[in-house]
Amino acid sequence: MGGRVTAVSRNERYGFSKPTHPSITLLAGLGVEGDVHAGTTIRHRFRMTYEPDLPNLRQVHLMHEELFEELALKGFDVSAGQLGENVTTAGVDLLGLPTGTLLRLGEEAVLEVTGLRNPCAKINDFRQGLLGEVFALDPVSGEFTFKSGVMAVVRTGGTVRAGDTVEVELPPPPHRSLERV
Repeated sequence: MGGRVTAVSRNERYGFSKPTHPSITLLAGLGVEGDVHAGTTIRHRFRMTYEPDLPNLRQVHLMHEELFEELALKGFDVSAGQLGENVTTAGVDLLGLPTGTLLRLGEEAVLEVTGLRNPCAKINDFRQGLLGEVFALDPVSGEFTFKSGVMAVVRTGGTVRAGDTVEVELPPPPHRSLERV
């Protein structure tokens, strides 16, 4: 199973959205070169205040382009980078991957999926009502649904561009479902 990269984004400063670029460089053990979230320890502003020394399991944020199409049907205009992702993909069921899945992007880069992105309330500042479309509590099962992509760490660095292939390598069983990180 595989897909493709449709856009790449980074931002040197903290902000909700990330501008798209022709390419990004992934650095092993750090994240996206020139992105504010790159680092070996947590770089999320809020979490740095109470967990500053924990490993950064959120080095790279990936989101599936299919979510934008789903949101458009509900009246939300969202495009690559606007929800803060670094890599936008098509043709990969990111949310269905198990923890530890390897994603090979382009010719060199390898990411390891660490978990689900937990969307923050600031998403409603971007588009009012959008949080309810990417994060919901199922009243029957009591389970949360997180649709705002997955987080990963960089295992092998390299340059990634729109149009690059995404190859999926599942970890050995038993598979662990993704949890928020």
